[in-house]
Amino acid sequence: MTHDRIDEILEQWQRESPQLDVSALAVTGRVMRIARLLEKHRETVLAEYGLNVWSFDVLATLRRQGSPYQLKPTDLYGLLMLSSGAMTNRIDRLEEDGVVVRLRDPDDRRSVIVQLTPKGIELMDTVMPVLFEKEQQFLEQFTKTETQTFTKLLRRFLLSFDESDR
Repeated sequence: MTHDRIDEILEQWQRESPQLDVSALAVTGRVMRIARLLEKHRETVLAEYGLNVWSFDVLATLRRQGSPYQLKPTDLYGLLMLSSGAMTNRIDRLEEDGVVVRLRDPDDRRSVIVQLTPKGIELMDTVMPVLFEKEQQFLEQFTKTETQTFTKLLRRFLLSFDESDR
């Protein structure tokens, strides 16, 4: 079996501090490394369309809401786990790019709604199939059963964090 960078790290810890139980690192280290590599890959793909991970996340969140592709900023930053200040800056930049627009909330004149523009919808409908197909290619090395098992295990792992985060 081929060794990866995490195996090397585990061997180093075993040599330097054999009393430490570093077995969790075999999973957490790989999950963290894979996350960094996937984000780097995603950034590369998105850059071809003038996007980055954060802008894609905002636009994709609006796009998956369905027509009319809009949310209140508070809902957006809640879904994206951002501060209101960070969300405001992101909306400003996306509005400058012409992919979102702020509309007056008809139910509350003090509030706004963020909506994808036709340009934003077209951009997302162009980018999403390309990005998702490229990410699907990473999983082609696994059988359908392996992918389903992998998904179930990752879901269970993630839910353990979501539950402890409450």
